[in-house]
Amino acid sequence: MDFIHGKIRPIYFKYLAAAFGSALVTSIYSIVDMAMVGQYQGPDGTAALAVVAPIWNIIYSLGLLMGIGGAVIFSTIKGQGSQKDDEAGEVFTVSVIGSILLALLSWLVIVVFDQPLLTFFGAKKNLLPLGLSYLKPIQFVVPCFLFNQMLAAYLRNDNDPALATAGVLSGGIFNIFGDYVFVFVFDMGIYGAGLATAIGAVISTLVMLTHFLKKSNTLKLVRPKHFMARLSQITVTGFSTFFIDVAMGILTILFNRQIMKYLGTNALSVYGIIVNVSTFVQCCAYSVGQAAQPIISVNFGAHQPQRIQEVLKYALMSVAFFSLLWTALSLFAPMLFVCIFMTPTPEIMKIAPWIIRCYGLSFLLLPFNIFSTYYFQAILKPRSAFIVSVSRGLVISGVLILILPLINPNALWLAMVLTEIIVAIYAGVSMIKYTCHLSTQ
Repeated sequence: MDFIHGKIRPIYFKYLAAAFGSALVTSIYSIVDMAMVGQYQGPDGTAALAVVAPIWNIIYSLGLLMGIGGAVIFSTIKGQGSQKDDEAGEVFTVSVIGSILLALLSWLVIVVFDQPLLTFFGAKKNLLPLGLSYLKPIQFVVPCFLFNQMLAAYLRNDNDPALATAGVLSGGIFNIFGDYVFVFVFDMGIYGAGLATAIGAVISTLVMLTHFLKKSNTLKLVRPKHFMARLSQITVTGFSTFFIDVAMGILTILFNRQIMKYLGTNALSVYGIIVNVSTFVQCCAYSVGQAAQPIISVNFGAHQPQRIQEVLKYALMSVAFFSLLWTALSLFAPMLFVCIFMTPTPEIMKIAPWIIRCYGLSFLLLPFNIFSTYYFQAILKPRSAFIVSVSRGLVISGVLILILPLINPNALWLAMVLTEIIVAIYAGVSMIKYTCHLSTQ
């Protein structure tokens, strides 16, 4: 596919289909686990997986840090011509080395400090053994989850989005059937869900590695001449995408603690559902950003502002569709989510609809805010991407999560609604400014 001269519309929607498939199956990992465990072990199982959720956020975010950060620079260099191939290879090599280092570090922390981590994330009493049981098989393959994110980003930027989707899809399909077999047929419960997820991750990695056997592969390992400078450049560029996932883990910890303090275990079970739905919405936003980013980055390197603006138009249309879809489902069918993830008790049925409707209002602006970080990264405006990701993921949201329950415990569910509104104002103004300035660069 020719990003610089080809027709934007078919290229964008081909990439969107591939990116959406990857995002869809990635979210299915956690959704299927939550649904199967919730049906097998009830609200406690759902609450236990809500406690484990921050660990996923950390692992995935580290893969995105090296993957998206490196792939943006890789594509921008590619847009400048074939004479820059060695430079692009250097960026890919540094991303691989950085991923290995981060994988080893995260692996060590999760294996050695699993119990303190879960306790810190809000696990208490009967939730801790459940969380540890789920993590046990996953501990053996932690690096695979990180490398899947990094490889998928580079495959999309190396004109192979279909393989990135196939890799995630193959692991996801196994996870779906494996969950049922291990959890119910083999009666393994929450441990079986973790085992299916672990095996699925290994399958995904093996499928994506076949890209390096193709003649079309341009991802080459070279000896980096400026390792630390490149690593710093990749880290700065990818930090915003990295922090989006880290922030989701931070917010989950804050919500877990505040919910247990003010609202109790039933509310935490409902929040476990919201975490998974929100992950799904977030993955839809990722798919738009991941579809647009390679095209925008290459055309930014080639100084083609009109083509960037055309990609932006289609991306914003996609964002609007996902925003309306998920907000509507939250408002008009909240019990659909509850019944998917657990067999609800009378207490859950009483509180869940209002909580989901209230929190679901944030889905109206969440996709736009996340997409904006990809857009700012693609045109090499990491400062704005940083402001958006940190504001919505920690600063504004964190303050509201801590303060709102002091006014009224149930006001906690409005924290993300207010956060997304404030952040969207800044992101929209910045997007208009930078887009208008593209033609003058």
